[in-house]
Amino acid sequence: MCGIVGLFLKDKALEPELGALLSSMLITMTDRGPDSAGIAIYGSDNGKTAKITLQSADPGTDFDGLGDALKGALGIPVSIEVKSTHAVVTLDKDKVDAGRAALSSLRPNIRVMSSGDTIEIYKEIGLPKDVVSRFAVSGMSGTHGIGHTRMATESAVTTLGAHPFSTGSDQCLVHNGSLSNHNNLRRELKRQGMTFETENDSEVAAAYLTAEMAKGKDLGAALTSAVDDLDGFFTFVVGTKSGFGVLRDPIACKPAVMAETDRYVAFGSEYRALVNLPGIETARIWEPEPATVYFWDHEKAA
Repeated sequence: MCGIVGLFLKDKALEPELGALLSSMLITMTDRGPDSAGIAIYGSDNGKTAKITLQSADPGTDFDGLGDALKGALGIPVSIEVKSTHAVVTLDKDKVDAGRAALSSLRPNIRVMSSGDTIEIYKEIGLPKDVVSRFAVSGMSGTHGIGHTRMATESAVTTLGAHPFSTGSDQCLVHNGSLSNHNNLRRELKRQGMTFETENDSEVAAAYLTAEMAKGKDLGAALTSAVDDLDGFFTFVVGTKSGFGVLRDPIACKPAVMAETDRYVAFGSEYRALVNLPGIETARIWEPEPATVYFWDHEKAA
């Protein structure tokens, strides 16, 4: 049993409130998963820089002097913002791969939580209220985001085992459920060149969608393929740079509820996660259907 929340904003006037709204939604789901929590925020794209979000078990050592070390290795200006055990590195868009390679050499113990033009991921062991406070998530703005509070069933309670999982640029996934064919899928995805940080079945789901989108599919089409290729019980909420998707397995035994107004689309494992959203009293409320893809995209709406 885990708790999932998601919020896709249509109204730009709500963007400064994204972090606060998502934090409140996630905290409401605390009793569905007290082990660890995480949140992904999609911010603005300035067209020039990208971000790599990092996590360290020893931030005092790993983050000290990291900005200067990266600048020396890459030969370009690099900025770094430390937030507790996480740090966000901002650098030129065309230097992300080189930056990740340099990080692996300079600080081998650091873990990459996400990379891309707009995404930042923060996740740690602990209650949602402590995680969102630790990283000042409530003060963050953005266009959309997803969150997860975990009750571990398939693997150990660790930061790397927490959700969201990010396996591609500006991509992430949160999951409530359990996949039965994740070992076979992992082997196949490794043959395709995908790499994995954990043994978590949810990371396999994220990597599957990344691999499908690498073939040229958009998020909606990748989720459609997942209906046939993934076995088990699952509710997914997925984010891309401009998109937001939801999918439940054909049996749909994991709880889910959605709301839509002219200002946003929202997802919660339970309705109580949505009750404090602005205008919820007039929203269209429904339970997502089994084996049905729900998909919104800012670029397609523009």
